[in-house]
Amino acid sequence: MNKILIIGGGPAGMMAAIRAAELKQDVTIVEKNNSLGRKLLLTGNGRCNLTNACDLNSFLESCSNNDFLRGAFKHFFNRELMAFFESRGLKLKMEENNRVFPVTDRAQSVLEILQKETAKYKINVLYGLNIKELLVKNEKVSDVFLSDGKTLLADKIILATGGASYPSTGSNGEGIRIVGRLGHEIIPLRAGLASMEIKEAYPKALEGLTLQKIRLRFHSDKNEIYSPVGDILFTKNGISGPLVLSLSGKVGGWFGGSQKVFIDIDLKPESDQAKIDSEFLALLQANPKKQIKNVLQLLMPDRFAAVLIDAAKIPGNKLASQISRKERTELVSLIKGFRMEILKTAPIDKAMITCGGVSTREINPLTMESKIVRGLYFAGEMIDVDGDSGGFNLQIAFSTGYLAGQSAASE
Repeated sequence: MNKILIIGGGPAGMMAAIRAAELKQDVTIVEKNNSLGRKLLLTGNGRCNLTNACDLNSFLESCSNNDFLRGAFKHFFNRELMAFFESRGLKLKMEENNRVFPVTDRAQSVLEILQKETAKYKINVLYGLNIKELLVKNEKVSDVFLSDGKTLLADKIILATGGASYPSTGSNGEGIRIVGRLGHEIIPLRAGLASMEIKEAYPKALEGLTLQKIRLRFHSDKNEIYSPVGDILFTKNGISGPLVLSLSGKVGGWFGGSQKVFIDIDLKPESDQAKIDSEFLALLQANPKKQIKNVLQLLMPDRFAAVLIDAAKIPGNKLASQISRKERTELVSLIKGFRMEILKTAPIDKAMITCGGVSTREINPLTMESKIVRGLYFAGEMIDVDGDSGGFNLQIAFSTGYLAGQSAASE
C-alpha cells in the first residue's frame, strides 16, 4: 500500500483520490480552503457542465495539446464519467451541442456525489493548508513542506492545484510555480475562456445584447481563425459569450509586439454577399418610405442596426428609397464582416480557465507522472492542456485525475 498525497481538492484532485482509494491505497487530500470543490460550484454558471458527449475525435479537436490527452481518455472518457455519476444516483441530461448537465441544474449535486465517495473510502482530508515546497531526494519526490512549517511524508504525490483563474477559490498558480522550481518547463500562463476588450465605443451602446447564429473571424498580420456558428454577448467594454470564450485562449496568444488583432462579425453566415445584397435590395424596394434604420431592424436587433448605420456613416432617418447602390454595398459588407479591434483578453484572474502550465513534454501521457521527478503526478488545470467552452475542461480534469490516481496506486 502506497501513501499518496493529493494536493488540491478540486475535480481533478477528488477524482484522483477516489480512484487511488478504490485501489486500496492510503490517500490524503491537502486542501487550502475549508471545503472541497469550491471552483466546481462556479462551473456552467453554477449548473456544472460536466462533460461533452461528442465522439473522441470531435472532443480532441476542441482541446489544445490533444495528443497528450489520448492516454487519459483511453482509461476514462465521457461515457465513463457519465456512468460514474449516474451509477451513484445523479441523473444527467444532454443539451445543445452535446453539453451534459445534472438534471438538477445544480453544481452542488455533482459535488455531493464526490464528497460522498471521499467519505465512503475514508479518504483523509486536511483543510486550510498551503504547500510551500516539495522535497526531492535522488530524483524522487518524498516530502511536502507546508507554509506552517510542518512536513508531510508520502510515497507518491499528485499535484492538482489548478491554474491561476478565479483566485478567490484558492486557485492562484502557486502549485505551478513550485513545480517550476523543481526544473519543470512552465508554459507562460494566460487567460482562457475569457471575455475580450474592444477598442471602439460600440460595446457601450450594445451592452447586454446577444447576437445569435453568427460567425466570427479573428485575424492579425500572422494569424487567422474562424469560429463555428453560435452566439456572442456584448459587455460594457467588449464581447463575451460562447464563441468568444472558446477562442479567447488561442487569440490571447497573438498579442504582443506591434501587430493588431481584429474581429469580424458575420451576421448572416448561411448566405454569401450576393444573396444578402439581393434580399436587402428587395427589402428596400418593398419599404421605400421607411427610414433605413427601420428596414435594417428587419434583419437584426435594433441596437445593432443603429451601430451598423453609424459605421457606414449613413443618417438613420434616410429613406430606403434614397439609399444609393454604394451605400447598400457598404451596408451589405458590414453585415458580412463588421470589424472591431481587440485590445486584449480579460486578465487571468477574471478568466474561467488558465491556458499554459506544466509542459506536456515533461509528463508521461500514459501515467501523468513527471518525467523529471519520480513519484510526482499531475492532474487538471495546472497541465498545459485546455478545451473549448462546453464541458471539455471538466472532462480533462476528471480524466487526468483518474489516470493520475490509478497510476500512483499501481506503480
